[in-house]
Amino acid sequence: MIGYILRRLAALVLTLLAAALVIFVALEVLPGDPAAVTLGLNAAPEALAALRAEMGLDKPAALRFVLWLGGLATGDLGLSYTYRVPVAQLIAERMAVTLPLALMAIGLATAIGIPLGMLAASRRGHLADAGVMAFAQAGLAIPNFWFGLLLVLVFAVGLGWLPAGGFPGWQAGLGTALKALLMPALALALPQAAIIARVTRSAMLDTLQEDFVRTARAKGLSEGTTMRRHALRNALIPVVTILGLQFSVLIAGAIIIENVFALPGLGRLVFQAIAQHDLIVVKDLVMLFAGLAILINFAVELLYGLIDPRLRQA
Repeated sequence: MIGYILRRLAALVLTLLAAALVIFVALEVLPGDPAAVTLGLNAAPEALAALRAEMGLDKPAALRFVLWLGGLATGDLGLSYTYRVPVAQLIAERMAVTLPLALMAIGLATAIGIPLGMLAASRRGHLADAGVMAFAQAGLAIPNFWFGLLLVLVFAVGLGWLPAGGFPGWQAGLGTALKALLMPALALALPQAAIIARVTRSAMLDTLQEDFVRTARAKGLSEGTTMRRHALRNALIPVVTILGLQFSVLIAGAIIIENVFALPGLGRLVFQAIAQHDLIVVKDLVMLFAGLAILINFAVELLYGLIDPRLRQA
């Protein structure tokens, strides 16, 4: 297991370096002067020179890349031109909203999708199977922002049970903060639950044809025990893969939902940074999203080794 982890760690470091290089080069080859884009075309030459020095644009590209990597490693992500605060502070404040939102969404999607997929697989060709597949089709077809607006109309405007938007902060109390995140999490979870249900059903149907499942049934185990203890674990590899991909999408792709519900998270920060031409924040956020996706993929590969020991030998 130690060798398996070390190999994955080496691949993790190389992938992070490659992602950082791609992001840096992509922003470098953009046409125009970043300082001029930030300040506008009519900015004074003195202001442009000062901003170029502040952004490190007066240094060679290779040196800037090395300094940026050093800052990423130490947590010094630079200073936001728009907000005049350290980018690390901005990200930490917004992550306190986006991370719980993503965790709630993936938790809801898993709690809904896996049982529905198991139900559909165990009742293949029956009404329950058709109902789950209809739910999956609807979940994939309905845009999450439209579903979010529908939730606001029903639970905020109509029933008045939940706030329509905004985030009071964790200092307002755990229950109050979670209530503000519940509808956005549901809106994000619906399409993900549909995907999980479909993948779980497909993986379970394949696993239920295996000899060890027939053996478990022949030993007199109940259908529920056979499904949970034997079929589900062996069907988890594709499900865990989808969960890892979805968690990355939920963190990086919540821009629309955070704007619909006026949540001060990372998605809204990306939107604001792009609109305000704050390229320092944009670069660090893109690297953060890429790094999170790579780290989640690393965690998923470690889970592979725990779920199926044969993969550790591959």
